[in-house]
Amino acid sequence: MVGPIRPQFVLFGSSIVQFSFSNGGWGAILADIYSRKADILVRGYAGWNSRNGLQALEQVFPKDASIQPSLVIVYFGGNDSMLPDPLGLSLHVPLPEYVENMRKIATHLKSLSQKTRLIFLTAPPVNEEQMRKAFSGIMRENSRTNKQLQMYSDACVELCREMDIKAVDLFTSMQKRSDWSTVCFTDGIHFSSEGSKIVVEEILKVLEEADWERLQWNSLPTEFEEFAPYTASRV
Repeated sequence: MVGPIRPQFVLFGSSIVQFSFSNGGWGAILADIYSRKADILVRGYAGWNSRNGLQALEQVFPKDASIQPSLVIVYFGGNDSMLPDPLGLSLHVPLPEYVENMRKIATHLKSLSQKTRLIFLTAPPVNEEQMRKAFSGIMRENSRTNKQLQMYSDACVELCREMDIKAVDLFTSMQKRSDWSTVCFTDGIHFSSEGSKIVVEEILKVLEEADWERLQWNSLPTEFEEFAPYTASRV
């Protein structure tokens, strides 16, 4: 641990989170925006679904930790929504189980501290054609479809409404851009810099609308801002 202690924003989820510092990713953009104000911590695990996230939850977010996050941004859903595999090799999680897993994840995170705030990101759409080309021979044909993704996205939004959790509906917001399918992805699934910009815009919008003043970048103090500017003559 290095100090001084800043608010901690933890990004928790699957590859959408793990790769959030790649290709001008949304995690890197947030880290830049909150430079000298908050620490952006990445806890992303490619290939995970909500079942994996729930199993590791108490290790990633122990209740007895001396410092608890001020904000947790959670993303699971894309892998869960994959169609079942006859051999049981798919990352698929049935929709009712996905909802319950996310409910349990939210309940645990809410219990960490009174100051911890949550944002859930829903499953975004995919460019199905680009995805098939990028993952040919790796992913079964039509194993991930926008029809399935919308079902899981809608279910996540409904759960957030029920539990009074802030949600970013990526499935809807991404498609508001007319050229979303051609500019938002690197491989049909994971975000390009343009896709990540949309994610950040929606997160900042939630922070503003939620009136979480101590989490908004322009309300947080800048670390050591009282120090005089550096000049070569002072060396």
